[in-house]
Amino acid sequence: MSADPSPRPAPLNRGERGSSGNSGAPAVSVVIVNYNGARLLEDCLGSLKAQTYRDFEIIFVDNGSRDDSVERARALLPGIDILALEKNAGFAGGNNAGFAAARGTLIVPINNDTQCAPDFLAELVCAAEAHPKAGMFAPKILNFYERESIDSVGGLMLSADGIGMGRGRGERDAGQYDALTEVLMPSGCAALYRREMLAETGAFAADFFAYCEDADLGLRGVWAGWGALSVPRAVIYHKYSASSSSFSAFKLMLVERNHYFLALKNFTFGMLLALPIWTLARYAVMGWVLLSGTGKGRAAAGEQGGEKVTALLGAFLRGHWQALCGMPRQWRGRTRLKRLSGAEFRGKVKRHRVSLRKIFLSE
Repeated sequence: MSADPSPRPAPLNRGERGSSGNSGAPAVSVVIVNYNGARLLEDCLGSLKAQTYRDFEIIFVDNGSRDDSVERARALLPGIDILALEKNAGFAGGNNAGFAAARGTLIVPINNDTQCAPDFLAELVCAAEAHPKAGMFAPKILNFYERESIDSVGGLMLSADGIGMGRGRGERDAGQYDALTEVLMPSGCAALYRREMLAETGAFAADFFAYCEDADLGLRGVWAGWGALSVPRAVIYHKYSASSSSFSAFKLMLVERNHYFLALKNFTFGMLLALPIWTLARYAVMGWVLLSGTGKGRAAAGEQGGEKVTALLGAFLRGHWQALCGMPRQWRGRTRLKRLSGAEFRGKVKRHRVSLRKIFLSE
């Protein structure tokens, strides 16, 4: 096991680049991370051109794409700020590069496989201005292809072993979540983070690469005492897993590894003691849905196109091995800024808990 110290989340200096009233910097920085997503960019960038709110910049981070993503982005938005990385730094590392270049006091990462409603930014900024003590804001994310189907309204809820799921995922949107209300954290698919919060908590943990990094950042924000709000009037449409398979061996490996990383960094000791029990329960539910072909088990069978169960098993084992090897780093990197008591933190996470059954029976 490595004895190297844990990589710390990338810091952002408080007020480093000023605000919309300082040196002409925009109020909002929209960060888009892209990897071989040229086919997705017309909907994403085109929707940003149509925003009613105009005081924003776009930072397009290309993660070493092999397609013509950079040329496509420049053609769609001449003058767009492009950070072309030499290699794929993952969702976490790519966003961190964008955050570091951002000039706004409000930072809005969005996936490249999204399309924003025209007043998406206006509604997020309105909520941020009205609620200065909140550091995180979660829009309403709907399915791009079935626009009454919810991807997430108000960000992520967590299971007892740290697996996240979008609030309301898979439900028909009938306005049941259309209240500006406290939530646990936003989804990394689309969010607004206050720069002041990121200056305290750091940005995404780059060693997560992808998956669970948004939940890790969200829990660090919770510990630091920053609130999170659902902003359902800010609507964005998501082509779910258009930029990556929704059920691949690589994703399974990352999720299995990273949920342990998240727990080691953020869970209280009592929550960690219960973690093995909850994780065993999750394995039982996972096994049942795979064998029965229900819920995510049906999606897995359809997407793998005959991929052997042994490939998924291998990914599952690699995730656990990497989690074991990374335990010392993550333990040394436990969240330090804690303005809540352990009981307050546990209570807040529990209020926004999602059951394992709900996670795996949804598609």
